[in-house]
Amino acid sequence: MVASKTVDLVRLSWRILHMALTAVWAHRLRSCFVILGVALGIASLTIIVAAVDGAERKAYEIVDSFGPDAVFILGGDIRNRAVGQRTNTLSYADAEVLRQSLPGAYRVVPMRAQHNLPVRFENNKMQVSAIVGATAGYADVWNWPLSEGRDFSEEDIQRGAKVCLIGDTPANELFGDRSPVGRTIYIEKLPVQVIGRLSYRGFSGGGGSIDERIILPITTLTQRFNLDRKYFRALRVKFTSTENMDFHVENLTSLLRKQHNLAEGQPDDFSILTADEILGFLSMFKGGLLLFLGITAAVAIVVGGFVLANLFYLSVDERKSEIGLKKALGAKNSAILLQVLAEAVILTLIGSLFGMAIGMGMAQLLERLGILEILFSWKVFTYSTLSSVAIGILFGLRPARKAAAMVPIEVLKG
Repeated sequence: MVASKTVDLVRLSWRILHMALTAVWAHRLRSCFVILGVALGIASLTIIVAAVDGAERKAYEIVDSFGPDAVFILGGDIRNRAVGQRTNTLSYADAEVLRQSLPGAYRVVPMRAQHNLPVRFENNKMQVSAIVGATAGYADVWNWPLSEGRDFSEEDIQRGAKVCLIGDTPANELFGDRSPVGRTIYIEKLPVQVIGRLSYRGFSGGGGSIDERIILPITTLTQRFNLDRKYFRALRVKFTSTENMDFHVENLTSLLRKQHNLAEGQPDDFSILTADEILGFLSMFKGGLLLFLGITAAVAIVVGGFVLANLFYLSVDERKSEIGLKKALGAKNSAILLQVLAEAVILTLIGSLFGMAIGMGMAQLLERLGILEILFSWKVFTYSTLSSVAIGILFGLRPARKAAAMVPIEVLKG
């Protein structure tokens, strides 16, 4: 008995699905408009899901590159940005005190930079976004392995050697497939020998691509470009372990405040950034991206739903005779309602597939233009499919009820 009812139910379901597919094909123009309306909404949803996943992946990549066992210190209070505040507040004396007195710290690397300088090798030229001056251990303190060559030595720093580490972008631009190590490039008129090549990082920050940098000994940079020899812009400190980072930051803050003779109650004249703060900022950015794109996607999806509802209302009016005849021949209200809902869901699922294709294409374009970081995952398919089914049911339900409520005699008379 139960098996018989199950067979009947399956047959009824297939019959309703077949009639729905036939109706969709019979009204192709209407179907195309519904599919297009839904596809635009799903395309927006595809972009938002892929963009948010991409932003999350990039956030963790940046935090991993930053290092959970390190801090980055900038001169000046970047949070308050008071008018007229000094940004050159970090000195070599600060760096020396941190090296000698900060518990747990094993790398202290001061840094400063010159921006947008011309660099050439033979006939190849380019503008480099940042020429960074640093001390020995730059690659290690930034968790940035060298793909070839070596890092600076203490001797390079002490004698202001004309050597450099080259980023992946200038290495490719200036040398192509050749190894840059051992060759001499010119930064403006300064000849420097490449002793190491930094591995590819693949993200932007600090006013340009990280991979576009060239690193010089900080003594070479200050001497050759006539820069202030007492202060520098930033300081990177790396600790022996990730445990007790809050304690390390507290000690670091206390030492720097003492070095700068800051009285109790005076604000810090420096800013300390940790991996947790970077992740918090990136999470806020991701949240803003989610809100902005989410509203856009929601509006587009609702518009697609209204297109579906309006066209189905018109379709029900046009098909009064067909619906009345089916009901006169014994079709139940539930069967009529399910057929119209099935038509709506079929169209929205087709629209979902087109929308995902459009969204993926647009997302890849935005990624190539460098506007968004994109990551496609199972979420794109799942959310798009569920959303399309929800659109079909929610916006197709009222037209389906209207069709199911029709009285055969009155419809056929009309």
